[in-house]
Amino acid sequence: QVQLVESGGGLVQPGGSLRLSCAASSPSRSRFSINSMGWFRQVPGKQRDLVAQITSGGTTNYADSVKGRFTISRDNTKNAVYLQMGSLKPEDTAVYYCYADSWGRRYWGQGTQVTVSS
Repeated sequence: QVQLVESGGGLVQPGGSLRLSCAASSPSRSRFSINSMGWFRQVPGKQRDLVAQITSGGTTNYADSVKGRFTISRDNTKNAVYLQMGSLKPEDTAVYYCYADSWGRRYWGQGTQVTVSS
């Protein structure tokens, strides 16, 4: 079992920046191995869409809508993934969920709200 805790969401003006963080841990303190980590986002009434993902080796993948504005990174020593978001637009407003793939199962964080508005 893997638990994910996110932080860093909030309200920001258009053109601003935010950094999301997500740390994975095992409540039972059992050892675990994480492959892919990343971020999805969801607005009410719509499906959850991939924003960015990163493998344990550092290979990244981004949604076209965020390329050049968002940067994903991870710290394998801390089992953490980060999303640096820049040049934010109102259409980036959503609940952002981090995920981690471990032993063939996908785990999700609780979600953090990002609102881009003036």
